[in-house]
Amino acid sequence: MAYGKAKYGFAGQVAVVTGGASGIGAEVARQLRAADATVVAWDLQGDDAVDVTDRSAVERAADRAAQRFGRIDFLVNSAGFAGPTVPLDEYDPAQWQRIVEVNLVGVYNTCRAVVPLMRRAGQGRIVNIASLAGKEGTPNASAYSAAKAGVLALTKSLGKELATTGILVNAIAPAAVRTAILDQMSPQHVQTMIAKSPMQRLGEPEEVAEMVAWLCSGSCTFNTGAVFDLSGGRATY
Repeated sequence: MAYGKAKYGFAGQVAVVTGGASGIGAEVARQLRAADATVVAWDLQGDDAVDVTDRSAVERAADRAAQRFGRIDFLVNSAGFAGPTVPLDEYDPAQWQRIVEVNLVGVYNTCRAVVPLMRRAGQGRIVNIASLAGKEGTPNASAYSAAKAGVLALTKSLGKELATTGILVNAIAPAAVRTAILDQMSPQHVQTMIAKSPMQRLGEPEEVAEMVAWLCSGSCTFNTGAVFDLSGGRATY
């Protein structure tokens, strides 16, 4: 017998989803819209084209959203870039830095632009999509692992900073999720990732989005600075 899914009502609330034009971000945007939220995708090809590594562009996008809607209730940081899988000493330094810029500095830029709006409103929800790589350290993915570890630490730090403001800041650490990025990998590599999961399968974007919806909802009230694994039982700590 299938269990019923939770239902949410976000009418009147405004969500910004980075990386919202594809992959996990697109599914997050879809589910939030299905729950009647107004969603703005900050993506290189989104509703409001924004490069999250460009601090000025992010600030302008936040100003546009505030002027148009008067508020930003939810910020979901899903923009990401994995890059190649190569040993650290063989990495192109510029590419290594770009991965950190997108995955970590981008989160800083968006939080820096949106938190003041949430402070003035006295409420808000920030959900950062990290990765199990930030906990385990994936071999031959030093930049991505380091950046996602930074996202986890940033989440814990910011969650504590804002703990009495009505703004909750949490992170999700998924294992491998079935998105188009897997098409760039060999079937053998994908199978290796599946084999690491006690559930013996990939995660689905819908499962990530379901957890995002709960973290944005009024049902989440006493969690901040927390990391929620989405790993099929694989998490190491």
